[in-house]
Amino acid sequence: MNIGSEHSLGINTSLNDKLMRQQPLCVVQVNQRDHRGGAGRVAWSLHQAYRQLGIHAWLAVGQKLSDDPSVVMIPNAETKSLYTKILHKTVYWLQTLRKDLYAKPLVEMLLWVAQPRRQEHIRQGIEDFHYPGTWRFFQLFPETPDIIHCHNLHGGYFDLRAVPWLSRQIPVILTLHDAWMLSGHCAHSFSCERWKTGCGQCPGLNIYPSIKRDSTEYNWRRKRVIYAKSRFYVATPSRWLMHKVEQSMLAPSVVERRVIPNGVDLSVFYPADKKAVREALGIRSDVMVLFFIAHGVRKNIWKDYETLRAVLALVVKRMYGKGLLFIALGEGGPSERIGQADLRFVTYQNDLEAVARYYQAADVYLHAAKVDTFPNTVLESLACGTPAVATAVGGIPEQVKSLKPRGWNPKYPTYGPDAATGVLVPPEDAELMADSVIDLLRNEPLRLRLGRNGAREARWQFDLNRQVEEYLGWYYEITERCKAERSSLQMAKEPRFMRGLRRMNVLWPFRPISVGHRERSDDERRKMIKQNICPLPLG
Repeated sequence: MNIGSEHSLGINTSLNDKLMRQQPLCVVQVNQRDHRGGAGRVAWSLHQAYRQLGIHAWLAVGQKLSDDPSVVMIPNAETKSLYTKILHKTVYWLQTLRKDLYAKPLVEMLLWVAQPRRQEHIRQGIEDFHYPGTWRFFQLFPETPDIIHCHNLHGGYFDLRAVPWLSRQIPVILTLHDAWMLSGHCAHSFSCERWKTGCGQCPGLNIYPSIKRDSTEYNWRRKRVIYAKSRFYVATPSRWLMHKVEQSMLAPSVVERRVIPNGVDLSVFYPADKKAVREALGIRSDVMVLFFIAHGVRKNIWKDYETLRAVLALVVKRMYGKGLLFIALGEGGPSERIGQADLRFVTYQNDLEAVARYYQAADVYLHAAKVDTFPNTVLESLACGTPAVATAVGGIPEQVKSLKPRGWNPKYPTYGPDAATGVLVPPEDAELMADSVIDLLRNEPLRLRLGRNGAREARWQFDLNRQVEEYLGWYYEITERCKAERSSLQMAKEPRFMRGLRRMNVLWPFRPISVGHRERSDDERRKMIKQNICPLPLG
């Protein structure tokens, strides 16, 4: 992030005063990785902004991808015995170097020998919480955190059973990026609503994170017991996900909840000269460019690549004679030819400025999803001035102000050309998505107007500075409230005669007087008592 000061972050005056006057907060965020995936990008952006503002910020992860010293790995590997480490290294060697059929049964046998109890739970479909490094959490940092801010706790690195222990000592904020915390195993349940009543008879055991047998009812009940012993402050990026939280077994443990939309770094994602950007990327200026981004484009179960291919085929057929280029970023592979259109696959890019150039070069951003919470990619396209045509699932209708699509009466509000930022269509409707794309490609003034609206909306609603400000303000509110609660609790535990002395303004606050205080006159000592200087009764 190109953030240089509190001023550049746009922090409001009252919060800036707190940052200047008070002792810096110590904030520890927790996520599976430091800067990959939607949750990783959010945690990393917040972490970098906090460090720039002087916050004592740390990021605890299961997999460290950066060389930042303020990012620390939860030490699950260090807690293993030498015997288990040797077996796991052998398994790693077999999985990476030996791809033959004989390696798989040997790997399974070694895993059973290394950790039999854990492998038995996995075989039964019980969610894997065997990550003992979680219980060394407070040993990872040089100071005690004021706030623990958790993001994705699934992904094979965190023991969820430690959450009650953590939340009893330090305020814990949960920012949910999916619905795994609400279900018996899946990150998103699609149309299934068994998570509301206890799961069981799961129709989607293969949904990430997949399990081998249907123990979803047990997993759901185990999570409910864990939450009942915990206290959470819950944030979601969309009202859609917060509505699910309110209906879930997590709701009784929530102290306070807020909807805080994800933010975009506007110093990276912004409108640019399309001709110059295309020249830098080697894209012809006379072709129409459609863009889509997802981690694992073709195999991502949350996205709908089949619909995207069908849309591209329809657009090529109906815009015969026009040059078309479809760029799919997030998975490598050879380019393909569909009619007169080129389909180009681009591998995942760590450099956000390189990613931004693809948005800036595109005429329309396509986002076909089966389910999505609040995708950063849609916000990034708007910030770059590229109108989005997306499916109306999850929290996406809270991101895109849609023109009214042809032949569909949506439940969400629609807008005119002066306010709209894109078009929303029903899921798996390739015909309507193709029609919407063609309308924008053929109407350049409308497309440019929607792009300008999107960039303006990103500045007003989805600026990273705003997200940072909302979280920091909440951190201070929580810590001040917790200090007041601890102070009240301490006073309630005091003996009655001590509280009486306190009410008489005799005991507290006080400053010790000189050793020769008994040589003073009674009048002098009464005066000192009234001024809260002398703690001793007259004698």
